[in-house]
Amino acid sequence: MNNIDTASYMAQRDLNLGKIPTFENFGATDKELKNDLEKVRRKLGEFQDILYAHGKYSVLVCLQGMDTAGKDSLIREVFKDFNVRGVVVHSFKVPTALELKHDYIWRHYIALPAKGKFGIFNRTHYENVLVTRVHPEYILGENIPGVHSVDDIDQGFWDKRFDQINNFEKHIAENGTIIFKFFLHLSKEEQRQRLLRRLRLKQKHWKFSPGDLKERKLWNGYQQCYEEAIKNTTKPHAPWYVIPADNKKGARLIVARILLEELKKYKDIAEPQLDDEIKANLETYNQQLENE
Repeated sequence: MNNIDTASYMAQRDLNLGKIPTFENFGATDKELKNDLEKVRRKLGEFQDILYAHGKYSVLVCLQGMDTAGKDSLIREVFKDFNVRGVVVHSFKVPTALELKHDYIWRHYIALPAKGKFGIFNRTHYENVLVTRVHPEYILGENIPGVHSVDDIDQGFWDKRFDQINNFEKHIAENGTIIFKFFLHLSKEEQRQRLLRRLRLKQKHWKFSPGDLKERKLWNGYQQCYEEAIKNTTKPHAPWYVIPADNKKGARLIVARILLEELKKYKDIAEPQLDDEIKANLETYNQQLENE
């Protein structure tokens, strides 16, 4: 399917989430979208093998979105053809006691992918300007000097966090990490339907939490925080992409296409060449094995 303009999903500084569609199907059936994804992900799997052998870059894929946006299933379907040794997935939950003993980026920094590997962050360092912004009382658990109450957490605090996140991403990008940031843009009505499905299907019950309903009541606040975070941290070396997420199959295909198209631009990522001595003796080595 060639009618997907991947560049159109890149976030701009004048972003307005309320004006961006949450659904796309490209005039294709679910089967067509699935078949197209299979083709793209095979090519991504081949690229991953080359990245691993090349060993000079790593790829960080950051996934953010409201509850039920489809992050888990997207990871499963988009990266299905990857060699398991070349990809690591991290799902970040509520910070542990140990993590709270460090700055908020620490747990993300130590989880970064090694050179030659893909790292996937299911929820990311952006939780620290999203959940904590909707619930500023959570910041108090970080024991930050000068922050004694919620009243100390003003706009300047969040601006400083945006700067810290931008500096973190600039640093890792300059040292060989290729960064992709995807916001799975879900409608409130589609979230309602997906939550109802979790309640109606017994095999989905484990996914449901009453806390989902409490957070849903804060929908508008989250949308505002996402919009501001994306506008302040989308950079050429670490771009945000806003992905319509009401159609899961469409969302998976868009993400896969963006990854493949952007990674193919790195012309220096190639399989390492054999040195001249080994190359000159390939036939000798072949004969030794044939004659065993």
